[in-house]
Amino acid sequence: MEATLLTYPSSKPPPSSSASAATLSFQSHFNNPFVTTIHHRPRFSPRRPTLPKIRAAISRTKKEETVEKVKQELENCHLIAGIGYKGFTVKQFQELRTQFPETSKLLVAKNTLVLKAIEGTEWEVLKPCMKGMNAWLFVHSEEIPAALKPYRDFQKEKKLEDNDFTGGVFEGKFYGPEEFKALENLPTRAEIYSKILGSLKGPASAVVGTIQAPARNLIMVLNAYCKKLEEEGA
Repeated sequence: MEATLLTYPSSKPPPSSSASAATLSFQSHFNNPFVTTIHHRPRFSPRRPTLPKIRAAISRTKKEETVEKVKQELENCHLIAGIGYKGFTVKQFQELRTQFPETSKLLVAKNTLVLKAIEGTEWEVLKPCMKGMNAWLFVHSEEIPAALKPYRDFQKEKKLEDNDFTGGVFEGKFYGPEEFKALENLPTRAEIYSKILGSLKGPASAVVGTIQAPARNLIMVLNAYCKKLEEEGA
């Protein structure tokens, strides 16, 4: 009996997804050396931790310290002057600090913090020069010209014509940049005393002369009387 070579369509169902998965799983265990597989990793940037509350607290503390420092400088202060320091180098600013006498203090602080410190005080009239970048000169001496002269000399030496005094307060009055010559030309204490003594010298000599005149007359009368007694005794 001869075998019949006939093929019939297969009645078996197509391989299930589990079979395909098995095939894929089987293939995944063996790498083809001739095929390069590129794995794409998701792109994302690591999230950096932020501490806004801590930073805000540090900033607030620093501001409060600056305000307190300005208030301390206001004690026994005779003059506050603002100096526009925009464009100064660190070296120039450090050098400028050494030019002032011990009775003067140069401090860098924001206008808003200085304004907060002087609020409600006699120095509040300093408001007009609260613009731009200011360094603040606190003078704790009555010798105002001697306190301002170091900056004028420094300004000329370094050719800082644009960095002028932005304003100042002396004896409760505000002085603008154009009025600083009046402060720089104030007489010193020695000059004031000299003028006072000079003004009193004339009237004082007249008073002394008036007081001495009757004394001279009295002495002349006494001398004449003594001579008369001597003559009578002789």
